[in-house]
Amino acid sequence: MAAASTAGGSGGGGGGAGGFGAGDMEVEAYRRLFPLPFYERYLQNYVRPDARPLHRARDTSVALGPIASAHGSSSVKIGDTTMLAAVKLEVMTPSAEAPDEGSLAIEFHMPPICSPTVRPGRPADVAPVISKQLSDVITSSGMIDLKELSLISGKAAWTAYLDIYCLNSDGSLFDAALLSAIAAFSHLQIPLVSLNDDGRVIAVSGEQLENNSTIELVNKEKRKLSFQSIPFSLTCVLHNKYILADPTAEEESIMETFITVVLDSMGRLVSFYKPGGSVLVHSSTIKDCISLTKQRMEELQNILEDSTSAMEE
Repeated sequence: MAAASTAGGSGGGGGGAGGFGAGDMEVEAYRRLFPLPFYERYLQNYVRPDARPLHRARDTSVALGPIASAHGSSSVKIGDTTMLAAVKLEVMTPSAEAPDEGSLAIEFHMPPICSPTVRPGRPADVAPVISKQLSDVITSSGMIDLKELSLISGKAAWTAYLDIYCLNSDGSLFDAALLSAIAAFSHLQIPLVSLNDDGRVIAVSGEQLENNSTIELVNKEKRKLSFQSIPFSLTCVLHNKYILADPTAEEESIMETFITVVLDSMGRLVSFYKPGGSVLVHSSTIKDCISLTKQRMEELQNILEDSTSAMEE
């Protein structure tokens, strides 16, 4: 398993930034009782309680290949938010409408271990929403050419099942989930397949190929997907005149208005998502958020490149 990361510049303890002179116990009590006024005393100095600048994302790391049984996998951390993604391929019959294309199935999971707000036996309300967002963004961005998943026109094609598990939920869930999806697909290797005696497409292992040189392969070599364009996202919370990039769960709960911008690797707008909130979003704020997303996209591209390079070493 190979990993790459970047330091987002967050630090410990922000006691001086907001001008608190009380002891740690009193400050923590004030933070719990009056969370918004507590944050506002830091915001006026354009910093957060952890000393992170408002426009800076948290430390981010990407590791490829943590799940040996998957065809492609990744783990991603943004601050304390942690995702584990796995891609499994299965041979299916393509649809009559698209006989030369495979398909994608994406699901986002939030097990009870990820947050005390998720109860056993009851799926988190946000999970299907993020599943739909991920599917829409990956499809509309054109990141994956579904024709690359075709095996035999009209008869066989790959269906890629992507499952993303949130292991720890501390804000910016969609951003971390999308990054883990991109990393897992970049790690994906499409396996070798052949036709059996019944005419069915079956996977062929390297060992089988060594022991039986007469096997006729449908695809001649293992390969990776060639991405058309890669979508990158950044979530920001808004409060008065302030924009906080990559919010924690606490920040999302206190400042209820947030937006998510998705740009592709060409800098084109893929998606703009605002699920409500009390703050009106002006055009200047949208431009600022897009500008922050462009900066974040460059950081994430470098992290993905480093993780891929580390995997190849």
